[in-house]
Amino acid sequence: MVVEQSRDAAVELLASLSPELREKISAPFDTPDHQVWTYLPGDRPGVTLGELSLEQRRLALRLLEVALSERGLADAQSVMFAEAIRRGLPQATPGSSVDAGADQRYFVRVLGDPSGFEPWAWRINGHHLALHVTFVSGAVGFTPQFFGAEPAMVLTGPQAGLRTLAPEQDLGFSFLHSLEPGQRELAVVSEKAPDDILTRFDPVADPKVLLRGLPYGELNPEQRQLFSLLIGQYIGRAAGPIGLQTWQDITEQGIERLTFAWAGATEPGGGHYYSIAGPTFLAEYDNTQDDANHIHSVWRDLRNDWATDLLAAHYANH
Repeated sequence: MVVEQSRDAAVELLASLSPELREKISAPFDTPDHQVWTYLPGDRPGVTLGELSLEQRRLALRLLEVALSERGLADAQSVMFAEAIRRGLPQATPGSSVDAGADQRYFVRVLGDPSGFEPWAWRINGHHLALHVTFVSGAVGFTPQFFGAEPAMVLTGPQAGLRTLAPEQDLGFSFLHSLEPGQRELAVVSEKAPDDILTRFDPVADPKVLLRGLPYGELNPEQRQLFSLLIGQYIGRAAGPIGLQTWQDITEQGIERLTFAWAGATEPGGGHYYSIAGPTFLAEYDNTQDDANHIHSVWRDLRNDWATDLLAAHYANH
């Protein structure tokens, strides 16, 4: 369903565009900058949501609606809304799927031909939101995937108290606080948090930059349940079949090989960081900038970012 609906949405979007916008939004699948991405402010290749008409914007955001879960879509809208607050832009409501990003620089790009039989991809990139979805032979690659928030909590104005990506922080602290002293000694790898996620926006994530921390095998059943909920905050942003496949991959590769590392403040209010890492799965969360009110979070698939494994199998069979 995700594959077919995504293809239909992309084809309909491209058909709705003028020749100029279609040329701007499109690129070959093997374009040299295929794996170039960032979550920092600035321009990207593609067409901004603001360049599209209201109906075209609906079609572009249909790509998100198909590939993301209901919560994932709400998270994406919340990230855009927080960015609008940061920039002082007029927006409707936090859940406005069409207006969110309309006046902002979120760039849509389609790589390859979604109406054909060869691999293709779409991406939506902007400040604190970077989604990359790749389709290969009926399968889907969903990473790298980045969600951030600035501010993480609105401190002033009519939206004061509004939090973005709150469960990523709250579940992280809940899990940390569930640990026994000996477990915490393994989990807390540094008293100072890094100033950003350690893998940054590298095209290929290098797990060797991480400190491994506490192994899953050291957890009791209640802690394992909390840990699973924390992992679910990341893979649960994907549409159901994608999230289920990711969880299956984690378990098949050995869930006991996952590790949890924490750095920085052990209570809310101070800069803090955590990572969850295994043979294939990697999640990082950092909240240190702007007096710990600025979140960066990423989900990487160490085997299949950019659908690398899927593409290898596809080309081997063709």
